[in-house]
Amino acid sequence: NAEVLQPYVIGKDLNQRPDCSASRWVINFRNLSLVLAEEYPDCIDIIRRKVKPERDRNRYSQAARERWWLFERSRPELYEAIECFGQVLSISLVSNAVMPVRVPTGQIFAHKCAVFALEDFASLAVLSSSAHSAWTIRYTSTMRTDINYSPSDVFLTLPRPVPSTDLVELGEELDRKRRELMLGRSWGLTTCYHHVHDPDDHDGAVTNIRDIHAAIDEAVMRAYGWEDLDLKIGHHPTKIGIRWTVGKEARFELLDR
Repeated sequence: NAEVLQPYVIGKDLNQRPDCSASRWVINFRNLSLVLAEEYPDCIDIIRRKVKPERDRNRYSQAARERWWLFERSRPELYEAIECFGQVLSISLVSNAVMPVRVPTGQIFAHKCAVFALEDFASLAVLSSSAHSAWTIRYTSTMRTDINYSPSDVFLTLPRPVPSTDLVELGEELDRKRRELMLGRSWGLTTCYHHVHDPDDHDGAVTNIRDIHAAIDEAVMRAYGWEDLDLKIGHHPTKIGIRWTVGKEARFELLDR
């Protein structure tokens, strides 16, 4: 059965589990014919009992009714794009943290996860920067204090800088130190950044994450060639609450640039 079982990652896993791991498993027959799928009787029995009745009631898709043992929208382009990667960057589409994490491939990603066909630490640094978060807050919708991340409106329109050695090193440091903090405290990503964005939290491990983010912001500005920009990094009010980020004037200026 392991041949047709895979971890299934949802947005809540990325936001709330300390290791961002999948909280459940899913049966994935990929493109197997029904004859071959029935070679896994335990799994096909579950699909026949729990999925087929729902598919039989689907009036809008003949393919969904006829191929009831397969995912209706399997997004093969995604998995083809990342099949050579050991890790990918992913972000929950609904989140207050607005932070990507590196997660293993070989998993199925739910529709509330944005998956970037990137695994390098420089990209992790850029997408963890205040430039990315400011761009996101400006160009996507919000839900109270959460961001409704739109890859087409945000990621595809963001002019990313050329990767630098600094960005690689800082992205790796952020990934390592943040993982240590989250696992050590049993914090998910949302809780971790609740502490980072809290001006009254002076915990040494938390301030270390702030320092790494400040260094990332400075490295991103150097990569853009904007070393003249006075970032004034600190706790500042934003559309989604108090954030550890660059100052208001710097946000407006970098968005203009």
